Amino acid sequence: MTRLILGSGSPRRLDLLAQLGVVPDEVCPPDIDEDPAPAELPRPYCIRIAAEKAAAVTAGADDIVLCADTTVALGRRILGKPRDRAEAMAFLSALSGRRHRVITAVAVRRGDRLWQRDVVSAVRMKRLSQPEMASYLATGDWEGKAGGYGIQGPAAAMIPWISGSFTGIVGLPLAETAGLLQAAGLPLYRAAAE
Repeated sequence: MTRLILGSGSPRRLDLLAQLGVVPDEVCPPDIDEDPAPAELPRPYCIRIAAEKAAAVTAGADDIVLCADTTVALGRRILGKPRDRAEAMAFLSALSGRRHRVITAVAVRRGDRLWQRDVVSAVRMKRLSQPEMASYLATGDWEGKAGGYGIQGPAAAMIPWISGSFTGIVGLPLAETAGLLQAAGLPLYRAAAE
C-alpha cells in the first residue's frame, strides 16, 4: 500500500494538506544543510533545497514523499529563517515599505521519479514603525519563518497587497501540490468520487 510521507516539520504544511483532505502517514523532516551556495540566486536555491529534502527522506519504493522549501527574496538576497530576534528585526527593517518575492518549491518523489513545481508570489509589506516591529517580534510568530514573518498570523496586518498564491506564501501552494501528488499516483478527492 502506498504511504504518503511529509518531509517537513511545519505545522502550516500539515494544515494546508488537510485542506486537500490529505493526512500523511508519516511526518519525517529531513536533516540537510540549507545554507545557500556562494552567489546562489533565490529561485534556484529554493528548487535545489526542496529536491535535496525529498532525496534525504527514507522511504519505500512505492511511498510518496512530499517536501517543500519556502524562501523570501529581496532582490537577489535570500532571507531565510532568522537565527534570532536581532536578525528577524533586520529582515523586517529591510522588507518594510518594499515589495519582495516569496518562492515556494515543491518536490514529490516516488521511487526514483521526482516531480517538481515552484511558485513565485509578490508581496508588499507596509512601512513599519519601530513600535510595530517590536510588537510583532514580541509575539514570537517570526520564529522558524522565512523572512521573519508568517502571512497567516499577526503579520497579516503588515501585508496590504499580494500577487500570486496565498497558500504558496504560507508554505505549500495547494493547486500545484495537488497536481504533483496526483501525478505521483496519490488519489485526491476520494470521498467526492465514491
